[in-house]
Amino acid sequence: MSAALTLGTPDHLDRLLTLVTAFHAEEGIVMTDDARRAGIAPLLDGIPHGVAYLIGPPRAAIGYIIVTFGWSVEFGGMDGFIDELYIRPGVRKRGIASETLQSLPRALGDAGLKALHLEIDTENETAQRLYARAGFARRDKYQLMTREL
Repeated sequence: MSAALTLGTPDHLDRLLTLVTAFHAEEGIVMTDDARRAGIAPLLDGIPHGVAYLIGPPRAAIGYIIVTFGWSVEFGGMDGFIDELYIRPGVRKRGIASETLQSLPRALGDAGLKALHLEIDTENETAQRLYARAGFARRDKYQLMTREL
């Protein structure tokens, strides 16, 4: 099984929506199909704020990863935030997420990204180990805070 990444395009919208819907159901994320589509479609149209990659063969993708972009004075330039990473349950524990998390930062670094961040469930020890193996670390004194608008 390969973690080859394919940059999402408008042609991938329906495949990606199927995967995102499955992830949201698994995580208990409640939103309408229209809202989900509105959040994903611009990424596939090439907006500069983020990208969506299909993982595996694009015609039969086994997962996806979405990265959004920002700017950080502290890190000296553009940074990214892994918004979602999903691998189909039937193909988990085969190293696909690990391979994705190793190859994606190299590619984004070559494009000028200075740092890559993510949010993690403090009770999900499996995900914590996965991200630690991929080089992600908690930052002393820092915690993500959110205000919905």
